[in-house]
Amino acid sequence: MIQNPIAPGDQLWLSIRREAETVLARDPLFGASVSAAILDHSDLGSAVARQIGERLGKRAADREQFARVAGEAFRDSPDLVDAASRDLQSIAVHDPATTGLLPPLLNFKGYIALQAWRVSSRLWHQGRSDLALLMQSLSSDSLQVSIHPSASIGTSVFLDHATGIIVGAFAVIGDDTTILQNVTIGRRPALPNRAPRIGRGVLLSAGATVLGNVSIGDFAKIGAGSLVENDVPGGCTAVGVPARLTNCPETVFA
Repeated sequence: MIQNPIAPGDQLWLSIRREAETVLARDPLFGASVSAAILDHSDLGSAVARQIGERLGKRAADREQFARVAGEAFRDSPDLVDAASRDLQSIAVHDPATTGLLPPLLNFKGYIALQAWRVSSRLWHQGRSDLALLMQSLSSDSLQVSIHPSASIGTSVFLDHATGIIVGAFAVIGDDTTILQNVTIGRRPALPNRAPRIGRGVLLSAGATVLGNVSIGDFAKIGAGSLVENDVPGGCTAVGVPARLTNCPETVFA
């Protein structure tokens, strides 16, 4: 786990390159793949685009195509690079098993799934819905993370373990949120146009399900395996099936 605050993108990229150079010097065999993944690129956006292509494409031509699409998105939208930088640093800050920036960039599929979603979301809003939905489908198949391109997700978001995560259409997720494995955020059939709204700094523990027109307040915690079908005020913990509130700030009950 890294204690440093969020660093500027250029400084972050220099740190990643230094880590890659250290790996190359220590282990030349593995270093060859690190060179292709990091040292052959000029910036974070280019490196992340390559990772997206490698993870989503089954054939060489497909990998090249998706890397190109992602690379264009990062070049044309500096905010995507900033989000990728913040997401990566959030992992390094919050994961006690992480001691650098290079391992999550290369090995954490939740990180790449989130960046692939950011690209698909941009495509969706450009009217390129077919390609956006294809990227969602491939992410679901290859990375076990399915996020609809119409969803809205903030920055400094951490998909921890990133297996079996489903985020449905029009869901809203705030900054600094942590989502563990097997979490579902989706609409109810009776309210197809009303999706959950997740606030800032929320923790969604393993196996949690949030359904329907509900709001999860800032810094709330949803316990493992819980089913949330009603609003959870900020700062509260919700546990159980159906979820009940506990450990709420006194102001919630005032």
